[in-house]
Amino acid sequence: MRIGIVNDLPLAIEALRRVLAQAPQHQVAWTAADGVEAVEMALRDRPDIILMDLVMPRMNGVEATRRIMAEAPCAILVVTSDIESNAAQVFAAMGKGALDAVDTPLLHGAPMAGKHPLLTKIEAVGRLIDAGSSAPAPKGIERGATSQLIAIGASAGGPAALAAILKALPAGFPAGIVIVQHVDARFAEGLARWLDDQCALSVRLAQEGDRVRPGEVLVAGTDDHLVFKSPERLGYSREPSDHTYRPSIDVFFRSAGQFWPGALTGLLLTGMGADGARGLKELRDKGHLTIAQDKASSAVYGMPKAALQLDAAREVLPLEQIARRLTDLPGLRLSTKGLSE
Repeated sequence: MRIGIVNDLPLAIEALRRVLAQAPQHQVAWTAADGVEAVEMALRDRPDIILMDLVMPRMNGVEATRRIMAEAPCAILVVTSDIESNAAQVFAAMGKGALDAVDTPLLHGAPMAGKHPLLTKIEAVGRLIDAGSSAPAPKGIERGATSQLIAIGASAGGPAALAAILKALPAGFPAGIVIVQHVDARFAEGLARWLDDQCALSVRLAQEGDRVRPGEVLVAGTDDHLVFKSPERLGYSREPSDHTYRPSIDVFFRSAGQFWPGALTGLLLTGMGADGARGLKELRDKGHLTIAQDKASSAVYGMPKAALQLDAAREVLPLEQIARRLTDLPGLRLSTKGLSE
């Protein structure tokens, strides 16, 4: 793959060059010293992946990500020093379309510190770029009519989209919400805390054996797949072990369709690739309501587009209308005070 490097530190650029040199399938397309140069280079010569630093002069990585995704969209991987300390900026960049984040490798060490995590992330992004195949969905099964579940899948651009939806839902929202967001397990807890600060609902990481409860938001918290293991209990599974996406939205949607006994709404948001499209199609075939985010409001129109190609979404909505649609579902109509118009 052709890779662009954006970093204002020569030592960091050299470290990234050395790592990429150890993987002959990758080549450096260009380097940029700040966000302004990155936007110019992306417009002139769009690479397969951009390795984007966050803290830079003239234009930081968050704004550069926003500009590139709007003007010359391509896969962006945040590569910066001490990502845990910069978690807020990492989430901001992901909200603008970045796919993931990893620490900048260091020049010292044998092997060079950070080499393997970076190459692993690049390979994962490469699989996201290539993914998009579809397969027939199985026929439907019976379901009951107990409590309601909102099952949400998101990837690139997801944190900001999730925050926009959750902050527009009123306290006491009478459905349980479970989210699978493509994010490294290291960031999952920070993402849950950040979302919790954005809304009136309680947001936390899903734990093994958790029940879905009204008014509570559970977020997938490991690199294993979050699944329903029974009609009442969530848990984590390593299988399928060879799945491109970990955690997988398809795997989660499929388990929800298999086990959840009540009303279920599947929601697929912004993201690169096709994860969630087949699972959403299975939910629709079983009679559940399925919604995809529209192109105009998606930071990356990959997963929703794949869902539309499979006829998986009964409704296609802009981000600003999704929360209101959820509160209008049968059994969920309640005061909408505080919802944005």
